Amino acid sequence: MTILETQGLAARQAARVLAVAGSARKDAALEAIAAALERRSGEILAANQRDLEAARAAGMRPALLDRLALDEGRVAGIVDGVRQVKSLPDPIGQTVKMGVRPNGLTIGKRRVPLGVIGIIYEARPNVTVDAAALCLKSGNAVILRGGKEAFHSSSAMVAVMRDALEEAGLPRDCVALVNDTSRESAQELMNLTGYLDVLIPRGGAGLIRSVVEHARVPVIQTGVGVCHIYVDGEADLDMAARILFNAKCSRPSVCNAAECVLVDRSVAADFLPMAWELLRTKQVEVRGCDETRAILGDWVRPAVAEDWDTEFGDYILACKVVSGVEEAMDFIAAHGTGHSEAIVTNNYFTAQRFLDEVDAAAVYVNASTRFTDGGEFGLGAEIGISTQKMHARGPMGLEELTSSKYVIYGTGQTR
Repeated sequence: MTILETQGLAARQAARVLAVAGSARKDAALEAIAAALERRSGEILAANQRDLEAARAAGMRPALLDRLALDEGRVAGIVDGVRQVKSLPDPIGQTVKMGVRPNGLTIGKRRVPLGVIGIIYEARPNVTVDAAALCLKSGNAVILRGGKEAFHSSSAMVAVMRDALEEAGLPRDCVALVNDTSRESAQELMNLTGYLDVLIPRGGAGLIRSVVEHARVPVIQTGVGVCHIYVDGEADLDMAARILFNAKCSRPSVCNAAECVLVDRSVAADFLPMAWELLRTKQVEVRGCDETRAILGDWVRPAVAEDWDTEFGDYILACKVVSGVEEAMDFIAAHGTGHSEAIVTNNYFTAQRFLDEVDAAAVYVNASTRFTDGGEFGLGAEIGISTQKMHARGPMGLEELTSSKYVIYGTGQTR
């Protein structure tokens, strides 16, 4: 039996305990985890410094360094996320529907945990805790396989959480970390049938594609975020500039950041210089169509075909001038990834058409795409942003980590 199979077996045994632990025990464990993360934050920050030093030495881009970095404020945010998850209603045991059949059988449908969830992710140490907290609250054991860039941070946080679980009277193996960050360990996790009930990849396009193509266990696909802001001809241009700046620059490395702006031709000459005044404060590189370059100047890099389909994850923005909402929606249909799309307009009917016709997990009117987030949507945290159309779509919270089973009450019926 391999090390990963041993972890899988331990997780299955822990999942049986956790599935019937009840809300009070799970909430006590989450509070123990939150308190332990606060108490031992120094260990976590020291481990994170080791990751940051290695990342700088390897030449990691600044935007990715920001995604990797922890400080006291971010640790406090992680702790707050755990307590928000604790405060949410427990979905396990909820009866979705109940009815009596003509033969007298009472048949109900009840929420139950998925079982053992595997999560493969990259250099996002906060995912380690967010994922564990959501899995615990929803009664699932979890096996985490993070990227090598955040290995020391993840190891420190998992050690804290496992100790806290034991103190709270739940099995340590409710949360486990794969210590091997090689490609081989990822491949083995993708094929851990008999132990994993579902696998969730969270990261860039390459990681997600690899998991979808090679996994033998069921996969919930989280999505690449090529998100668009469409500035309509009837938009408040000042509002549009502020929304675009936030969507691109507040944290460009995350999947809900805007990667492309589409601008109605009737307002492009006014809007683009206004937007550039904000974007230049962050040294954003603009890759534009011919009309964009004609308005802003030759310093704008000519956009090539690949730019319309790229999740830059950096201070880079693609820009295209379009003839109106019809062309904008056609463009999004051709180049969007089904993550988050936004329109800025004061025309109610145009806004409603955009909401109705744009196919994405989250569609916005007059707001930044950066709100596509479990915490912002009231889910406490998220396991990822699903762009599939199965049972989970958009930010995945507690309910998306459950399955169901039928429960049937009889009085001696036979068939």
